[in-house]
Amino acid sequence: MTDFEVDVTRLRSGYGVKWGDLDEGVLGAWVADMDFPVAPAIRRRLHEVTDHGYPHWPGGDPLVSAFEERMATRHGWHPRPGRTRVFTDLIQILQVVIEAVTAPGDGIALHVPNYPPFLASIERAGRRVVALDPLAPLDPSLLAGCTLLLLVNPHNPTGRVFSRAALEELAAAAREHDLTVLSDEIHADLVYAGHRHIPFASLNADAAGRTVTATSATKAFNIAGLRCAVAHIGPSRLAAILERFPLDYFGQPSTLGRVATVAAWREAGSWLTGLMEVLAANRDQVTRWAATLPWDAGYRPPDATYLAWLNVAPLGPDPAALLESKARVRLSRGADFGGGSDSFVRLNFATSPAVLTAILSRISAHL
Repeated sequence: MTDFEVDVTRLRSGYGVKWGDLDEGVLGAWVADMDFPVAPAIRRRLHEVTDHGYPHWPGGDPLVSAFEERMATRHGWHPRPGRTRVFTDLIQILQVVIEAVTAPGDGIALHVPNYPPFLASIERAGRRVVALDPLAPLDPSLLAGCTLLLLVNPHNPTGRVFSRAALEELAAAAREHDLTVLSDEIHADLVYAGHRHIPFASLNADAAGRTVTATSATKAFNIAGLRCAVAHIGPSRLAAILERFPLDYFGQPSTLGRVATVAAWREAGSWLTGLMEVLAANRDQVTRWAATLPWDAGYRPPDATYLAWLNVAPLGPDPAALLESKARVRLSRGADFGGGSDSFVRLNFATSPAVLTAILSRISAHL
């Protein structure tokens, strides 16, 4: 089996929710993980580490150094030494930041529609979601009364990569309103040609000093089940707060997650290059297909990610449920992403061209 072949039988019989949660005969294009096998370099390192017990890092945690190297070599940003912490995932990072720098009732600004667990975390914490439009110019007045800006860049679900000008506008507004910024950059390795990811903390000294940069190898290298993420803590006040907690208060990702992440960032570059070629071709296929729809789907090919955000309003009030029932394809419900997105669906095209063709053909046949 080559790196990017897809065996649906294998996917259905495994532990992944994307295919395991489906009725027989339904095709999965919903939750944001990929159908491809994990990169050989990652699998090799995972096999090696299972022969050993408790971890031993003689030169310090390799995950921190791998993160710092990757930011410098791939994105031209040099994180401040000693400010990187390891977490389980980005939702945990958000929850920690919310509790440390905001109070109940505070506003948290973010672009909506947005990743559903982020919206749920904010609401469960008793904070207010202050919605920004991810595809429109910033209205700085909306940030009044906010204490935190949650930036998802590249953006999920629209796939927008924010330009330097757009980021600088956000940075100026964050400075004006003295906001902490949590920059979720988990999709940074999935940017298509013609676009460039710019770490928010790299913009200027003020942005660096107020930004928590959160990222993980899980999306780009398809290892979400291994649960490992990093956060670079720019704000000195927040760094001091976190240092006061006991060493393992926030838990520790497993050795497997750390080893897989290091292997992804240091050894799987050629695999990622091949992946982007497959995803770019799939993105083009979705673009051509969207142009054939009998209505304006509001489709904007994503600048990054493997997610297509489509307006299917003519299908009625719950289009994802209708498509699963009638076309036998599961997509993500737009309503879950907030912002009045009930007429939208999110389609995950990180699969083989053959499976993607089947997914799109089923939808077209229903239409």
